[in-house]
Amino acid sequence: MDQERSLAELDERIAGCRACPRLVDWREEVARTKRAAFADWTYWGRPVPGFGPPDASLLVVGLAPAAHGGNRTGRMFTGDRSGDVLYAALHDVGLASRATSVSIDDGLALHGVRVTSPVHCAPPANKPTPEERDTCRPWLVSELRLLRPTLRAVVVLGAFGWQAALPAFAEAGWTVPRPRPAFAHGARVTLEGPDRPLELFGCFHVSQRNTFTGRLTPEMLRNVLSTAAKAADLPTRTYEG
Repeated sequence: MDQERSLAELDERIAGCRACPRLVDWREEVARTKRAAFADWTYWGRPVPGFGPPDASLLVVGLAPAAHGGNRTGRMFTGDRSGDVLYAALHDVGLASRATSVSIDDGLALHGVRVTSPVHCAPPANKPTPEERDTCRPWLVSELRLLRPTLRAVVVLGAFGWQAALPAFAEAGWTVPRPRPAFAHGARVTLEGPDRPLELFGCFHVSQRNTFTGRLTPEMLRNVLSTAAKAADLPTRTYEG
C-alpha cells in the first residue's frame, strides 16, 4: 500500500507540473481550441502521468502524450491511433483487460505492466526539445525508483525514448553499459542493479508513420512484448489472429 500511495502521490505531482513554458502554452492552447471531432470533450490539458499498477514488473516507455490523445483524455496512449496499436497488442498477449483505450473511465486495466513516457506534456509536432526532455527526467527517475522493488523488464518505444531513458535508469540505480547501447528494434540489454538485473528491450515506436508503412507490424510488436513479459515473469497467451 505504501508503494501504491507513493506512486499515486507522484502521479498527482506530475499532473501539476508547469516547468516548461513552451509545453505549458502548447498543451493548454490545444485544450482550448480542440479538434473538431472532439469539440464536446473537456480536454485534460495537463501533464499525463503513468498508467498501470504500482507493483508492475514490466514497464513500457513511450515518447510523450499526443496533443489530441493523452492531452485530451488524461491517460497515456489513450484516444489516439498509436494507443490503439499498443493496447491491442498488450491485450493480444494477455497484458491488458481489453483491446481498446478510449477514455480514462473505460474500465481498461493492465496486468503487471505500467505505461509511461520520458516527457509528460504533449509537445508541438511531437518533438520535445533536449532541454524539455532533461527537465522532465526527474519524474521518470522517481517513477523508476518506486517501481524498482518489482520491476524486471522494460520495453522502450523508439530512439528518442531510448536516449531519454538510459540516463534515467542510471540515476535510478541501474548500471548502463559504456559505451551506451544503441537503439534498435529487437535490441536487448541487461542492466545490472542493486536488487536484480533489469532486461531492457528496444522496439520501434507505435507511431502512425511506423505502423502505416509496415515498419512496425502488430506481429513485431507482439513478439517484443511477449519476450519482455517472459523476462518479467508475467504470464502471456499465444495470439491467434
